[in-house]
Order: sequence, then C-alpha cells, then structure tokens
Amino acid sequence: MSSCSWFADYQARRANIRYRPAGQKGTQLVNTLNGSALAVPRVWAALVETYRQPDGTIALPDVLAPYLRGDAIIPTA
Repeated sequence: MSSCSWFADYQARRANIRYRPAGQKGTQLVNTLNGSALAVPRVWAALVETYRQPDGTIALPDVLAPYLRGDAIIPTA
C-alpha cells in the first residue's frame, strides 16, 4: 500500500523552505511531495478485518510471527 501527494508549496510555506534560483535575487518557495510506503493504521485494520476469529482473537499469518515476538495469535483484551 502506498500513498503519494503533491503539496505544491503548502508544506514549504509552513516550514519556510526556500531556494534561490541561479542568477536571481530573492528566494522562492519549493514544492514538496508527501509519500508513505506503508500506512500502518490501514494495514492494521485490514489484518484485523481479515484474520479476526469468532472468539475475538486475531490469528495472523505465521509469516508475521517473527515481527510479533514469535506469536501469530493476538488475544482479546
């Protein structure tokens, strides 16, 4: 999952990020991009929706166990 956005000079204006074009006086605001390779809340929601069991536990795929301290089952609270 990925997200990418062009913010024009919105973020640059807030952070006062400027550049000086070659041979010119003064500065101009830059244009910025925003991107995230992995939107964690969306991924977590997809995992919960897909792997939630009738008893409320979440049985994630075994391939994720190494990232969860070796446990692919998340108990209910």
